Amino acid sequence: MSTPLLQVRNLHTSFSIDSGEVRAVNGVSFNLERGKVLGIVGESGSGKSVTAYSILRILVDPGKITEGEVLFEGEDIVKYPPKKMRQFRGNKVSIIFQDPMTSLNPTYTIGNQLTEAILLHTDRNRREARARAKEMLTLVGVNEPAKRLKQYPHELSGGMRQRVMIAMALACEPDILIADEPTTALDVTIQAQILELMQDLQRKLGMAIIMITHDLGVIADMCDEIIVMYAGSVCERGTADEIFYNPRHEYTKGLMRSIPTIGKRHEKLIPIAGSPVDLLNLPKGCPFAARCDRAMKVCLTERPEEIPINDFHRAACWMNVWQVYEEASKGGDVE
Repeated sequence: MSTPLLQVRNLHTSFSIDSGEVRAVNGVSFNLERGKVLGIVGESGSGKSVTAYSILRILVDPGKITEGEVLFEGEDIVKYPPKKMRQFRGNKVSIIFQDPMTSLNPTYTIGNQLTEAILLHTDRNRREARARAKEMLTLVGVNEPAKRLKQYPHELSGGMRQRVMIAMALACEPDILIADEPTTALDVTIQAQILELMQDLQRKLGMAIIMITHDLGVIADMCDEIIVMYAGSVCERGTADEIFYNPRHEYTKGLMRSIPTIGKRHEKLIPIAGSPVDLLNLPKGCPFAARCDRAMKVCLTERPEEIPINDFHRAACWMNVWQVYEEASKGGDVE
């Protein structure tokens, strides 16, 4: 069996502040195969973006990886020196951030910014880099690319700026594209266009994608596998069909209930009660227990491990253990 393109193993990332240690990522593990799309979903503050920034090692001080490995083609990039890590970014893994207006420099033209990225990560000369920039704008569906190269970010629409960010991320032909909430700042129509563009480019270029979002609807048709995160940990993982039609963690079920659907337009949406857990003082048991309607005593005292639901689905919820026990009891297998 071939080695996965990316392996994240027991990743822990913390931020040390005056009042203590904020444990933003707690033991996250997953594999990403070549050409596959992995979705990471969860509420704001669940550790999705910090996981991505840890992979690229672009954490802002005082954030640091305290434990774990990030293996790219079998090499642990956590151990890379700064120079090698700079070469790795862009060439092997690129990222699209949430808001293109804050990611693009307002004082430089689009052409200057695209060309700079290409010169930094490839051996092209300035003329070749300029031609590559124009080629990339054409690839991502920007009309009149020669004209756009001379414009500044404020002269473009939100959707156009996000296309520019995608062009910049893909200019060096990375093996993995990380998309961190790429449609959050866009209206619904433009969101659909950007997602369709990303799917089209993924098929054409054969790259792997990590799609990070709090909107389950965004990744329903796009992802081969979905990871649900809560309080810096993976609470459930599986294929899109398994997660959407057979959720087995109470947090995932809560996310599903909060999605508006056409068939239930006269029914009130049910929000998840309570507030996200304090990452400075993580509970001993399941981090979702305080917000869970079905929490049991064991949920408050012991953290559940991920258990297999089937070959394509795992969940870290004591309810699944209880259900197995109940079914075994009915069958006479448990005294």
